[in-house]
Amino acid sequence: MKITFLGTGTSQGVPPIGCDSPVCLSENPKDKRLRCSVHLQIGDYSIVIDAGPDFRYQLIRAGISRLDAILFTHEHRDHTAGLDDIRPFNYLHNKPVDVYLSERVLQAFQYQYHYIFSEKKYPGIPEINFHQIENKPFNLFGMDIIPIEVLHYKLPVLGFRIGDFTYITDANFIAENELQKVMGSKVLVLNALRREHHISHFTLDEAVAVAEKVQADKTYFVHMSHQIGFHDEVNMELPPNVELAYDGLVLELPDPK
Repeated sequence: MKITFLGTGTSQGVPPIGCDSPVCLSENPKDKRLRCSVHLQIGDYSIVIDAGPDFRYQLIRAGISRLDAILFTHEHRDHTAGLDDIRPFNYLHNKPVDVYLSERVLQAFQYQYHYIFSEKKYPGIPEINFHQIENKPFNLFGMDIIPIEVLHYKLPVLGFRIGDFTYITDANFIAENELQKVMGSKVLVLNALRREHHISHFTLDEAVAVAEKVQADKTYFVHMSHQIGFHDEVNMELPPNVELAYDGLVLELPDPK
């Protein structure tokens, strides 16, 4: 399983428009972050978790020319605004893309992308097989996918465990029974927005506390704003098994069974 971080930034990206903070002016490419998304290459299958407004550029930058499925965590636009960009894959592979999402996210798409669901379809619209999921394990291309329900303030968001890899974004609370699904992961990806308290995201210290509880072999933080500080300086503060992720980071794990 090859894991590529397509984007590790918060909803506005880093730098956000008009920001002249020292972090936003940094020349270190690890301080530049597109919106959150991750690509998984598992055997012959190409899977993405979330497709935000930077999706087209992220796929081109990573050299991804095949897409079999997208898993959506929730309906916020920084995680969904790139759905229309799947159209080239329809043309390349002459088939729909499988999309896995909760009932609430599907309802949001019916509003946001009403033309996809129209009875009289305009030529060239995205071709999608929608698969509605719940907070229950499901099978994807012969692999077991375990959803993990977290809270983003009061909004339920789904994280996903695939083999030894767990991905959780946009959370500030994980119930104990959901956290148990994460235990034993070799790699945990978790959101850490900034240092100061936020109403709907873990702070850096809160994310470290979750990482120390899970004790994955390695934990990587994503969904970071410029307010978290310089990438290299923050990494020096973190425990040995915890790091900030960065756009373009590639990891490898055994394929899930």
